[in-house]
Amino acid sequence: MIIKQMQLAVMALFGALMLFVPSAARADVAVTFYSHEFGDSFPHAFIVLNGTIDATGEVIDTNYGFTAKNVSPAILFGSVIGIVESVEPKYVASSDPHFTVHLDDAGYARLMAKVVEWRDRPQKSYNLNKRNCVHFAMEAAETVGLKVNRKSRFFKKPRSFLEEVEALNPGVETVATVAAE
Repeated sequence: MIIKQMQLAVMALFGALMLFVPSAARADVAVTFYSHEFGDSFPHAFIVLNGTIDATGEVIDTNYGFTAKNVSPAILFGSVIGIVESVEPKYVASSDPHFTVHLDDAGYARLMAKVVEWRDRPQKSYNLNKRNCVHFAMEAAETVGLKVNRKSRFFKKPRSFLEEVEALNPGVETVATVAAE
């Protein structure tokens, strides 16, 4: 009887102490896939990352897209120099968010490795028909575990491509707000 009471007292004390111990932070970096239809600004498909890395506490607030270094008629005739770049907040705000995937630290690391892979590709890495901003978004989506259609007919239509990815992944968290056209 006394042992049972002591066990209960220890458990109650432990429970009370746990109220004062901060809980482990849940690793959560949200990656949202965006499109920016037409216009003279690039990239037209890109990703936005926001959140915190659990292991380091680093706050993530950035975006990445892939585009031609110099957008000129040359992109119509073959491969040109490609770059991974980040766009200004104003550009993000005028673009259409489609869906979000939440990543733990390992998922974030895999996605960043994919971004670095695209950044470090031998030049001339951008090709309108084979390696454009939509191809970059496709590989990012695949890296975070989404199903993609590698034979899509929408590689020159960012919005349509991301809508196709959304349809292939019915459980994905969609973004209800779409930027005004």
